[in-house]
Amino acid sequence: MQWAALAWLCLVLPGVAVAEVRVPVCHGYGCVVQDEVIFSSARLLQLGRSLALAVDAENERKILAGAIGMLYRWAGEQSEVRNDRGGNYADGSVPGRMDCLDHSTTTTRFLQLLARYGALRYHRVLAPVSRAWLGLVENHWAAQIEALDGDARYVVDSWFVDNGEPAVILPLEEWKKGAGPDV
Repeated sequence: MQWAALAWLCLVLPGVAVAEVRVPVCHGYGCVVQDEVIFSSARLLQLGRSLALAVDAENERKILAGAIGMLYRWAGEQSEVRNDRGGNYADGSVPGRMDCLDHSTTTTRFLQLLARYGALRYHRVLAPVSRAWLGLVENHWAAQIEALDGDARYVVDSWFVDNGEPAVILPLEEWKKGAGPDV
């Protein structure tokens, strides 16, 4: 807990430097390609300040959706993931296209980054989760978080949206039943 508090102070106090962070970003369907992107201390500070405004878990999820979109936008400045469009068909065969495995892996890494620096105060990051078509075939994956104030779990699903747009955050049980934008 002390480490989290120290890391959080580094993110929210002006003039305190946080080292640049390198994060691998998956693309190419099935995480075949991984590009390392760098997030500057200034950008991490910006996200930390935004998330610090959260007053409860629900509010943190709303802010978190935009923060994940922003991380993808910044990753797109450094890699071909800028070409990714929501779903699997809108981006054709362009370099940088991402399927749900790419998104669930990368979004989980982004969430872990935010958690590592103490920017998530109302949620913890869990392993990616899948849902199955007709209960038989795993056909869609997403990152997953859990509210600290109870047993409520949510998916953070950036696959539904174009690169840089806010992620879709849904209750896990609704998502398991097929909820989400039609792409």
